[in-house]
Amino acid sequence: MFKSLHPNIRLRLCVTFLSRLSGSMIFPFIAIYFSRELGTTVAGGIVMTQVTVELLASFVGGYWADRIGRKPLLVIGECLNAFAFLGMLLANSLWWSSAGVTFAMLLLIGIATGLLNPAADAMLIDVSTKETRTYMYSINYWTRNISLMLGLMVGGWFFQNHLFGLLFVLFSMSLITLTITLLFIRETYDRHHPVTVPASNGLHAVLSSYRTVVRDIPFVWFTLGGIAIYALEFQRVNFISIRLEHEIAARTVRLFDFPPFTLDGVKLMSLLTVENTLLIVLLVSFAAKLIRNRSEQPVMYVGFTLFGLGYAYLAFSNQIAGLFLAVIVLTIGELLYVPTRQTMLASIVDESKRGSYMAFNGLVVQVGKMFGALGLFVGGLVGDIGMGLLYLLFAIMAIGLSRLGYVKWNRQTKAMKMPAAIIKS
Repeated sequence: MFKSLHPNIRLRLCVTFLSRLSGSMIFPFIAIYFSRELGTTVAGGIVMTQVTVELLASFVGGYWADRIGRKPLLVIGECLNAFAFLGMLLANSLWWSSAGVTFAMLLLIGIATGLLNPAADAMLIDVSTKETRTYMYSINYWTRNISLMLGLMVGGWFFQNHLFGLLFVLFSMSLITLTITLLFIRETYDRHHPVTVPASNGLHAVLSSYRTVVRDIPFVWFTLGGIAIYALEFQRVNFISIRLEHEIAARTVRLFDFPPFTLDGVKLMSLLTVENTLLIVLLVSFAAKLIRNRSEQPVMYVGFTLFGLGYAYLAFSNQIAGLFLAVIVLTIGELLYVPTRQTMLASIVDESKRGSYMAFNGLVVQVGKMFGALGLFVGGLVGDIGMGLLYLLFAIMAIGLSRLGYVKWNRQTKAMKMPAAIIKS
């Protein structure tokens, strides 16, 4: 079935795999770099600034993707990435080191990512059909996880002492992805489609474009449902990881005939993360076949439920076997809801403003990260059991808000298709 996908989809999957593979060797550890060079407080501020810049750039990128097309934004983003990676390479070479230049290049990477991601998301929708989207998003999810896993393994081993070599790989990969984008990816933007974005190009025009998106009530409800589920996603690296670090005492563990090793909360969290990633890599193809040709709504709601149950158990339990079982449960939920939610999202966005809609949908991840950080504060107030109940509430909210948005969109769509005479009666 992979060969039946549009060539742009196959190329974007390859580009995404290469970019994430090389990027995950470095960027998950970038806070460690700035903490070592400038201090922990400054490092936190730098990471937050980069996230903010990327979010703002994504709104501009989404707007322009609906005005000049998808490919120009992809090419601009890849060019900026290549330039930024070269700057980071030179600023961390054997003859020169500059944390300030590295920070500036990191901001440029945030701008590049914000510009190209909405265009890339819109392009995938442009050249896919309702029948192929679930499969497409399942494969995209698989490539994301396997590239992340491989990149983290390489980066964790070489980041501390071989940063220059990793940056050279990152820069080389960026040249490859730029070449693929420039020479082989075709424009998918329909210039004959009625344009609904403003004719001017200033800040007011950008804001006016997104004002229309915000007024799309079904889409907003659906987005809020996504925020609720992503608020759970980012608890793992916040409240849950800190809780396990504090509550799981170091102990000697022996598995089968392997040599005994010491297991503490931090190592346990790493093992749970590896389990989650491996399960996704191994089962995503099976899950894609399982949910193919099935109604997306019930599959997504089951996924939300399993995801919430798994995280609720992680919030309070210290039983190691139970924690590993909970990860299996939440991973199954993840495999069910991720492709089905993406497929439903692709259906409800306005075709003439896909770039803007996908940029706005980026709030799901960014606001989810904020809720993840707030989990540290809330956990201190309500305790482990309280957090588990809160996670279940978030899952219920994800189901309710997503269903509300999708049902409203369905009703609007049916009403628009009704003959005018019937509507007036």
